[in-house]
Amino acid sequence: MAEITAGAVKALREKTGAGMMECKNALTEAGGNEEQAIDLLRKRGLASAKKKEGRIAAEGAVGSYIHMGGKVGVLVEINCETDFVARSDEFQQLIKDIAMHVAAAEPRYVAREDVPADALDKEREIARAQAKNDPKNANKPDQVIDRIVEGRLNKYYEETVLLDQPFVKDPAKTVGELVTEKVAKTGEKITIRRFTRYKMGEGLEKRADDFSTEVAALAGGNQ
Repeated sequence: MAEITAGAVKALREKTGAGMMECKNALTEAGGNEEQAIDLLRKRGLASAKKKEGRIAAEGAVGSYIHMGGKVGVLVEINCETDFVARSDEFQQLIKDIAMHVAAAEPRYVAREDVPADALDKEREIARAQAKNDPKNANKPDQVIDRIVEGRLNKYYEETVLLDQPFVKDPAKTVGELVTEKVAKTGEKITIRRFTRYKMGEGLEKRADDFSTEVAALAGGNQ
């Protein structure tokens, strides 16, 4: 029989949230095999994996998505609490879905708090000017204008903030709601930490023909 060390029991407890004795018994029954012990705990309903106070979602994975024959590429990092969940099919599918969504929807920020204050102030200023210049709002009080501005800011969030965007595979819910669903299923804290979207040729100066030379060539050909 394999020796069950205190370190193995502790590691299993950190991954599953089950009690020390339950972890030790599961490891003993599984002959020291951690994966089998986790399965045993899950079957018995003992692997809670609930977030503890102060626990950090430091596990996870980086995933990628390539679209349009290599024209668009995305890298995304999503974090969870345990390596066990990070390697699960549920979590890996979430990474693929989020990367694909970023490729299609082109968000600029992960969450609302990531939007720079100056960018938000500029959008608020534009929204207020548009609202006041609309003849339909000519006699409306400032409180109404404020609500119109906030409504337009919410639209800005939907267009630029990943968690606020309608999920491309199911527009009835936002990306944030999709993540919340996965949190409920896995029992762990899940966060989208960052993403990068690449578009081939983006930011490069496009090649342009010399217009005057082209005109001269055409003029010469018509003589």
